[in-house]
Amino acid sequence: MDVDILFKIAAIGIVISILSKVLDEAGRKEQAQLTTLAGVVIVLMMVIQLVNQLFSSVKTLFQLY
Repeated sequence: MDVDILFKIAAIGIVISILSKVLDEAGRKEQAQLTTLAGVVIVLMMVIQLVNQLFSSVKTLFQLY
């Protein structure tokens, strides 16, 4: 596993956290929640791709299908 992906996820988390805090302090709570939700979706999509690669590697390793 690359360490790069961990740094990307951490960077996304930090940026989304700061952006959400700024929007929340500006009185735009709905937009802050949507920003947080968008960050979660982006990270989940990255994790789903990693899980897909893992399953493909396991399938290749054990010569399934």
